[in-house]
Amino acid sequence: MSKNKFHDGPGPSQRQLRVGELIRRSLADVLARGDVHDPDLNRMSITVGEVRTSPDLRIATAYVLPLGGKGSDEVLKLLARNKGELRRMIGKKLALKFSPDLRFQLDETFDRMDDTRRMMAQEVVRRDVDE
Repeated sequence: MSKNKFHDGPGPSQRQLRVGELIRRSLADVLARGDVHDPDLNRMSITVGEVRTSPDLRIATAYVLPLGGKGSDEVLKLLARNKGELRRMIGKKLALKFSPDLRFQLDETFDRMDDTRRMMAQEVVRRDVDE
């Protein structure tokens, strides 16, 4: 197999980014419509912030967060419990050779943004930035 001439470096390829975004959209759509046959999962509002895929597109890691940020451990358990059904639904929506194995992690992006804002608001940091 030849090496991809257009992708050098440790970051994801364009194909990984494109497939990750397609999976994110379809997963968010399935969760928003409540298509899963689990009433516990359907009663929760879940935000799918990002989906990262492995280079061979066989593993997709979805970064999720429940609305309001409460009950995150329960959300991860419910998603893991319904992973097979979610995988099957996404496989039907997308025309991929293989339906990727889904893995779920908490999306900590918003927490990091809040920490960065707090840090930038400190007087010492503002003084250093202004100089």
